[in-house]
Amino acid sequence: MAQQPRAHRLLLAVCGVFALLSLALVPLTLPLGWDEMVYASRYSPHGPATPFSAPRTRGVPFLIAPVAAWSDSVVLLRVWLTLLATAALYLGFRPWLRVLHRPSAAAVAAALYGGLWFTLFYASAAMPNHYTAMGAVGAVGLFLWPRQSVATRAGIAGGLALATLMRPNDGVALGVPLLVAALVVPGRRARGRVLAVLGGLAAGALPWIVEAYVRFGGVRERLTEASEVQGDLRPLLSLAHHLTVMDGPLLCRPCTGDGIRPIALEWWLVLPVLVGVGLWSVRGLRPEDRGARPPAPAPLPCCLLAAAAALAVALPYLLLVPYAAPRFLLPAHALLAPAAALGVLALVRAARASRRPLVGLAALGLVLAGHLAVQLPLVHGNARIQAGARGDWARIAEVLHDHGVGAGTGGARTGGAGTGSTPCVLGGNASVIPVAYVAGCAPAAPDDPLRPAALVLRAADPPHWARSWPRHPVPGTYAPGWAVHVPP
Repeated sequence: MAQQPRAHRLLLAVCGVFALLSLALVPLTLPLGWDEMVYASRYSPHGPATPFSAPRTRGVPFLIAPVAAWSDSVVLLRVWLTLLATAALYLGFRPWLRVLHRPSAAAVAAALYGGLWFTLFYASAAMPNHYTAMGAVGAVGLFLWPRQSVATRAGIAGGLALATLMRPNDGVALGVPLLVAALVVPGRRARGRVLAVLGGLAAGALPWIVEAYVRFGGVRERLTEASEVQGDLRPLLSLAHHLTVMDGPLLCRPCTGDGIRPIALEWWLVLPVLVGVGLWSVRGLRPEDRGARPPAPAPLPCCLLAAAAALAVALPYLLLVPYAAPRFLLPAHALLAPAAALGVLALVRAARASRRPLVGLAALGLVLAGHLAVQLPLVHGNARIQAGARGDWARIAEVLHDHGVGAGTGGARTGGAGTGSTPCVLGGNASVIPVAYVAGCAPAAPDDPLRPAALVLRAADPPHWARSWPRHPVPGTYAPGWAVHVPP
């Protein structure tokens, strides 16, 4: 098709703008977040390893290994992850150049997905959800190709393996509608598709399953412990929580202390409209209507299958998880983006065909400008908030170091993580885990009978056995109330 080279160049341009926006809005010096510390601490340059709980997977450590295994530079790690995230955006939406009846819709879909504030924020983050989303949208796009070569099936398996390696629950949820389509939908039934889906799921889940037996005693035991860590997964309706986090915070757990800002809901209002218009615009359109060579699938069934996959991935978060984070629904946003992109192009076409095309195009431009005016400040605002909050951990570590606790202070259990010594152990509330990581210590285990080298608390009193320990407030913190208690 003559349009495909132009559409391909447009997709490359979108990916380039995505990388530049992320670099401009999220500083490369942003300290590692709590989850990122857990993944980065698998490698020796980052000090004592933090607890690796049952819900976590080995996908992100694999991604960051080329840098984290030999360097503790946050800037270098974020540059590497930005490059990976941009490449993933390109590979995820490239298959849709041959699926949608308008190839340029693939680039528009990438722009819609990549323009969301939480997509841009996590472009340089050591987190799994963007890669789950790109593995999902790429696998579905390849699944929809009418001619299934060995390379195409390998791509399907690879995309599903990536999604499952990052988030096994998302991978399994994604695989269900694809298997149904491969088994019962006319035009999709093919043993090759079934084997590709099953092979991808198995390859991605294998490390998780092996670790389940090695560390937790089995798959059922790991699932049970993961449910407990996540606050007891159970039937509920958490849609309001997901509406709450559309402007932040990055994690809402619990979500009772934050309200819903109407302006932040604009994407939730625009997305269903665009998807509906997109599906309406391709109703009745057949492959031969495209004039495509090689033959291409009808766009409506393709978009419907992608929407079914989006629903399958989103429902567990909306109906089982008692908390919310905007990144949880990234795969759903990515899978709905192709239909939404068709809606954008249909509206542009309708505006051009109207009696007053300039008025119609100007109205669409204003809507786009309003969307960006909401999304882009949220990227920068949440990055600023995170920089302040994560900076508190370094300020606490400085106070610990001043009182002989932490990396480089010498000593054993009650000292620092010096050469050949046992890392110091910190006690306190749940937030002691990132503080311990920054300080070069290890967090105390709940059942540890020995007393820690220090206690780190925020707006809380120490236990009875530490009430005689001197209290040292931490000055200049973003969140007030931090104090360090060190034994005399």
